[in-house]
Amino acid sequence: MSQTISETNFQFPGQTGFYRGKVRDVYYLDRQLLMITTDRISAFDIILPRPIPYKGQVLNQIAFNFLVDTSDIVPNWATSMPDPNVMLGFHCNPYPVEMVIRGYLAGHAWRKYRDGKRTLCGVPLPEGLRENDPFPEPIITPATKAQEGHDEDISREEIIQQGIVPEEEYAQLEAYTRQLFDLGTRHARRQGLILVDTKYEFGTLEDKIHLIDEVHTPDSSRYFYADGYEERQEKGKPQKQLSKEFVRQWLISEGFQGKEGQKMPEMTDEVVENISNRYIELYEQLVNRPFARNKTDNILQRIEKNIISTL
Repeated sequence: MSQTISETNFQFPGQTGFYRGKVRDVYYLDRQLLMITTDRISAFDIILPRPIPYKGQVLNQIAFNFLVDTSDIVPNWATSMPDPNVMLGFHCNPYPVEMVIRGYLAGHAWRKYRDGKRTLCGVPLPEGLRENDPFPEPIITPATKAQEGHDEDISREEIIQQGIVPEEEYAQLEAYTRQLFDLGTRHARRQGLILVDTKYEFGTLEDKIHLIDEVHTPDSSRYFYADGYEERQEKGKPQKQLSKEFVRQWLISEGFQGKEGQKMPEMTDEVVENISNRYIELYEQLVNRPFARNKTDNILQRIEKNIISTL
């Protein structure tokens, strides 16, 4: 099996700080920010025990592709991709909320709806919906950005009342979120996919809002195959999807949802390879070109060399 990146521990010229997220290792370089997308995978806000080959490359390349494509809607943090697993860009001051937007009743929203909830993040939900049905129009269901543990649902009104984001700026975040989702929806449709839901993160640089982090990747987004969607809905069958949801569903089937006392199921070579193949499949379906597997021999040396030559 290919080498993977479980973590990095570099020391770059001019480095002023370091942060390790669930998937990304972030290096602060004066006014710049260097983001290395590792092969770690998380679900239910818990990092799984084995990294996934090529996952970091898939996420990084999809994210950079969409950051370029969306730059006419909102400026973003990224300036270059010095390595398939790396992005370099501006150090923005992040807003402590994630802008989650949903076009369909799936995942977390469905689980809440199934349990009887008819309001999500202050947004009323219509009666009579089935799992994976479309909403009359996309809804924004923000979440607080937790440093550790689970992100928490929060309403627009709570965000403004608590002073988490000023009302005028929050309105702009909502507007950008809808524009980005519309672009992502149209792109997915051209590729035979349905963009079900996704999240965007924003920050400020010199008092100007910027799009940060990843965009329209399988970690931040859920996609269904458009072909056969309506037939599967009519028959009450699960939708064929390309997203990290299949990892969550596998964990749920094994009795694990990240709750106290639950045991993480074994990630066999077969499970790991299947997850890797699914990520590559989504890349090829979404970006519409073959995935080029970069050599993974001495992968950390390759990354360090490419970064240093760029700085």
